[in-house]
Amino acid sequence: MSIALKMKNCKAVTNGLSLSSKVAYGCGDAACNVVWGAMSAWLMYYYTNVAHVSALSIGTIMLLSRIIDGFTDIIMGIIVDKTKSKHGKARPWLLRMAIPFAIATVAMFSVPESDNTIKLIYIFVTYNLVNTFYTGINVPYGALSSLMTQDQYERSLLNIYRIVFAQIANFIVASMTMPLIQALGGTRYSWSLAYAIFTAVAVGLFVINFIGTKEVVGEDASKREDVPVKVGLKALITNKYWIIVTVLGAFTSIFNALMISVNTYYSEYILNDVNIASILNSAYMVPMVITLLCIAPLVKRIGKRYTNVLGWIVILISYLVLLINPSNTMLVIGTSLLRGAGFACVMGVQFAFIADTVEYGQWKSNVRTEGLIFSAQSFGGKFGAGLGSALVGGVLAMGAYDGALSVQPDTALMAIKVLYLILPIAVALIQLLLMIPYKLDKEYPQIIKDLKERELRREL
Repeated sequence: MSIALKMKNCKAVTNGLSLSSKVAYGCGDAACNVVWGAMSAWLMYYYTNVAHVSALSIGTIMLLSRIIDGFTDIIMGIIVDKTKSKHGKARPWLLRMAIPFAIATVAMFSVPESDNTIKLIYIFVTYNLVNTFYTGINVPYGALSSLMTQDQYERSLLNIYRIVFAQIANFIVASMTMPLIQALGGTRYSWSLAYAIFTAVAVGLFVINFIGTKEVVGEDASKREDVPVKVGLKALITNKYWIIVTVLGAFTSIFNALMISVNTYYSEYILNDVNIASILNSAYMVPMVITLLCIAPLVKRIGKRYTNVLGWIVILISYLVLLINPSNTMLVIGTSLLRGAGFACVMGVQFAFIADTVEYGQWKSNVRTEGLIFSAQSFGGKFGAGLGSALVGGVLAMGAYDGALSVQPDTALMAIKVLYLILPIAVALIQLLLMIPYKLDKEYPQIIKDLKERELRREL
């Protein structure tokens, strides 16, 4: 193959993606977040206030399950890297896992009326099933972005579409769940019916995601050589930027778990109106979506690193302002608006960070393993989410919170305030520190140039 022809083929993975492919890619995260949004916003509340299981038991189950799920993440990453089909190595799993994922989700929101032991066993099994199927679909979905293009800005745009669609799904689930449940009768069985409706929509979105995207980066599946697991893992742990981004993602998940799951408790017991939770979710998500729609020029101008830093600074300011009067409803709503705009800057670049570490890892170790990189990072994010849920359950338990009581003790009210205000501030400060050693934005153009030169030399 000539140099000219080879260079032409290199350009094929850096040209701008079509609007339809970006929209189709975004539909995948919308589908995921029909479930993930439910788990973040309503699952803890459902378990404690509908199924009447202790917060400490639920927090413990969630943390243990996330650790177990880490092994399935790695396994799924290896499976993706070894998958060879006419549809690529990531896209086939979008179809294979969609229906099992939907069925498991409905089961998760169908805890039977029984004694506490049976409830806990049922919760453990169904919660882990959902996490397993989520891994089976989310790891390949994440890897798909690095297979659609190598262009850094196009990846940022894909990430923005992903997060916009995810937050729209989150908004719908967070704001419509309770009204839908009430419309379906307001019983514990209404939760099952509501999520049957939500997951049917999710399956349709996964189909759109599969049909509307294409894998173009990397060699043809029939020519691709398998990377031994030991080699892939060694390359992973020597990828310093992947380590930074994974820790970053874990703390982002902790923050998200604290912010979303505590909203309902804060509204009911600090602001004295549980219905305010839907308002807070809207106040947070609407500015996030609006900011995400406008953020691309900012990312192009200042890069992903500084966009992320700006987001955490805005989030930190929102909490410091709220400390002035944390029981003032209008101030809580106003700072939620600010927090949503700040978190848009964080989420608008998070997954593009991960995709860039694929090229850095290939440049450093001559090993390209999109599946393994995204699976291991997925574990970090899930572990963070599990730790966040465990923190919620543990701190509520320490405060003697009891979901069966209409009036909570002062210790429980203090626990809710710590979860809503103090711990998120600590996470924001940690995130800012993590960005200090991150320099991949600046190094990336030279890395891509070096990779293309290596590819040309192999063909000559």
